[in-house]
Amino acid sequence: MQRQAKLPQSLDIDPGTTIGAVSLTVSDLARSQAFYEQVLGLATIELGGGALGFGALGGPPLVVLHGDGSAQRLDRRATGLYHLAILVPTRADLGLALARVAAARWPLDGASDHLVSEALYLSDPDGNGIEIYRDRPQPEWRGSGGELQMATLPLDLDDLLATIADATELPSEAPIDTTIGHVHLQVADLRASEAFYHGVLGFDVTVRTYPGALFVSAGGYHHHIGLNTWHSAGGSPPQPGAIGLRCVELLVPDQAGLEQLLGRVRAVGRTLRPADGGWLVHDPSGISVVLRSL
Repeated sequence: MQRQAKLPQSLDIDPGTTIGAVSLTVSDLARSQAFYEQVLGLATIELGGGALGFGALGGPPLVVLHGDGSAQRLDRRATGLYHLAILVPTRADLGLALARVAAARWPLDGASDHLVSEALYLSDPDGNGIEIYRDRPQPEWRGSGGELQMATLPLDLDDLLATIADATELPSEAPIDTTIGHVHLQVADLRASEAFYHGVLGFDVTVRTYPGALFVSAGGYHHHIGLNTWHSAGGSPPQPGAIGLRCVELLVPDQAGLEQLLGRVRAVGRTLRPADGGWLVHDPSGISVVLRSL
């Protein structure tokens, strides 16, 4: 009989660390606004400076979009975003998300059972990857050999839709407790990425045996950051201003935890500069990460 996974909590990064807003460049802001509102059910938040935020009604921005009609097309072999992952509270909420995507006639790229979660995959109008998922209860997570067990198995969409069989109408908005659960990044080298996200920032490695990928987390979660080299091994960052990832926020619960984190970044000689109420650092693949306290 398999044992329940007991993931170690990091001694370095605050266990309450989470993912904040994910900022993207898109080619047509109005077209993308329609997608994030109608297909994903997120509310628009005016941010000024031409940027638009999108989040659950009344909540903070989860995704921030900057429009640029002259931006270069998404380079799928460059380092950057593989997908951002929108976490909904319940399995029925995931069923509603599937129904919303279907009602908008937007194609799915895939649907998977990852053992710890169930996920839908799609892309925005510029090809930026998006996952919508729900977590299984943590007591159902299983471990083997000191690692969390994760897999990519087919997801039964009919069974998922059965969770909303009694729904009389399809809500137009995502549920209030919707968050960014994790981000999955395309990186140039897994060893260098592990040295940064685990060795410097202090995330725990939860899975390292998934081919071509590494998963890290804070506080015993299955993963806050996925890292892979499936298309980007040895790759370079995209051209400045190109479509795709601009930056991802890491949110530390308090200023003391943030100062500890910044101290470790400075200790290894990485440059920090003020940005968006926090501090921006580039990971070994040139990906912009903003460190900020709540």
